[in-house]
Amino acid sequence: MTATDRSLELINTAAQAAADKLAHDVIAYDVSDVLSITDAFLLASAPNDRQVRAIVDEIEERLLKELGAKPVRREGDRESRWILLDYVDIVVHVQHSEERVFYALERLWKDCPELELPADAKATRGKAEEHTKLQAAEAADEPGGEW
Repeated sequence: MTATDRSLELINTAAQAAADKLAHDVIAYDVSDVLSITDAFLLASAPNDRQVRAIVDEIEERLLKELGAKPVRREGDRESRWILLDYVDIVVHVQHSEERVFYALERLWKDCPELELPADAKATRGKAEEHTKLQAAEAADEPGGEW
């Protein structure tokens, strides 16, 4: 079994929305062969809670406006460290970069086929690592040196 056309449409729209809000490391997996509850997962991350919320808000707005899709469930709003949007056909995970590294969802789903995403979403790969290196360099340049 593979992800439906509707699932792919939702994934691509959500991935583009995430990329437009500067999400890091956007990736999607076809989990339809291993899960009966959904067809695909979209993973994205951001370096701070505020950006996590902005990405989630943009995904919700675009999916509603462009495809008429509303999540049946939204979890994780309070802390904004990991927000999950459940659209039944797809599940979107937007995580703070620290949670993304800690929970490593990519490792869990690495055996599932990766879905093709829009070019802007693909261009986000490696952004978390770039951001971390930039922050470390900036911290080293500040008076007082490294923390």
